[in-house]
Amino acid sequence: MPIYMDRHIVPGIEAKDAAAAHRNDLKIQDQHGVRCMTYWVDEERGNAFCLIDAPNIEAVKKMHDQAHGLVPNEIIQVNSNVVEAFLGRIQDPDGCYYHTDDDDLKIFNDPAFRILLVTQIKNPILLKSTLGKDKTKQLLNLYNKIMHEQIQKHEGREVESEGGEFITSFISVNQAVDCAVSIMNSLHIATELLELKIGVNAGMPVTKSDILFGDTIKLAKYLCNIGSNQEIMMSSIINEIYKGTSSKNNFKCLNSKDEMFLVQLFDTLLVNYQNPLFDVTQFNDEMSMSKSKLFRKCTALMGMSPNALLREYRLLKSLELLKTGRNISQTMFDCGFNSPSYFAKCFQARFGMPPISYLREHS
Repeated sequence: MPIYMDRHIVPGIEAKDAAAAHRNDLKIQDQHGVRCMTYWVDEERGNAFCLIDAPNIEAVKKMHDQAHGLVPNEIIQVNSNVVEAFLGRIQDPDGCYYHTDDDDLKIFNDPAFRILLVTQIKNPILLKSTLGKDKTKQLLNLYNKIMHEQIQKHEGREVESEGGEFITSFISVNQAVDCAVSIMNSLHIATELLELKIGVNAGMPVTKSDILFGDTIKLAKYLCNIGSNQEIMMSSIINEIYKGTSSKNNFKCLNSKDEMFLVQLFDTLLVNYQNPLFDVTQFNDEMSMSKSKLFRKCTALMGMSPNALLREYRLLKSLELLKTGRNISQTMFDCGFNSPSYFAKCFQARFGMPPISYLREHS
C-alpha cells in the first residue's frame, strides 16, 4: 500500500494531545485497513504530522475523523526511505517517552521542523571542459570527501546527492550553519573553481507542495542562484533563529519581501520558460510589475536583467535535458528557443562548448 504523511494544524497542541490522538488512531486502524506508523508534533508551531500506510487518502481521513475528529489539513504520498532520510525515523522512537500517570500513553516531542542545507557546484562536464579530466576528478573527489566528513561531523543526514548537488537535513540550525561554514573553509580556494553555492532554509515536511519538504527545498535552491562563491545564502527564518557564533561575514540573508519576490520570479520562469513566445513583456505581466520595476528588482537581486535571466534559465534547463540523452533539436524547442543557430550560439557563449560536445560527454 502507499504511504502518506499528513499535516494537522492545531494551535496550542501539546505533545500529550498528539500522543492521545495517535493512541486513538491505533485502536481503530484495522477497521479502516490502515497502519499508523508514527507521528511528529511541533508544539511551537501548532502542527502535528502522521505517517500512515493506507490504501488511499480517503481511508486516512475517515480513520482520523472517527478516532478524534482531527481531519488533516494536507496529505501527500511519500516514500518511506525519503521520510527516514529527512526525519531520521519511520516508526515511534525507542526509549524516548515521557512518563505520565497513564502508562499506556507514550508521549514524545519530536518536531518535524528541519533545517535543510543545499550545496551546488558547477556542472561536472563543464568543469572537465575548463580544467581537464584529471584536475576535475581531483576536485570532485575533494568536494565529496569534505561534504561527507562535514555532514557526519555536524550530525546531518544526507538526503540526496547527484551531479554535485547535496541536500542535507539537520535538527539544529546551529549545526547546519556551522556545517556550511566548515565546508566553505575546508575547500578554501577550491570554492571558486567549483563555483560552490550554498543555501540554507528551514521548514516543515508537509505544506501546499505535493513533495516532502518541497517548499523548503525550492527556496534553498533558489537561494543558491543568487549567492556568490564566497557567500552562504540564508533564508529569513534561518537568520531569525540562528544563535551560533560563526562570523556572519560570509552570510547573506534575504528579508521576507525579497524571498517572496525570488520565489515568484523563479516560479514564473519554471511555468513559462518552454514557451518561445514568452518574452520580457509577458514576464512583466506575469509578475504584475512595470518594466522598470521588474528591471530594478531583478538586477538588484540577481545581478542581471529579466531578459538575461530568462535566457540564463533556459540555457541551464537545456543542460538538464541534454543530460537525459534528449537530442539537441528537441532540447532547443523544449527550452523555448526557436532558432537552432541562436541556441548554439548562446550555449557556446555561456558554457564554452557547443551543445553537441556536451551531449557526447553524456553518451
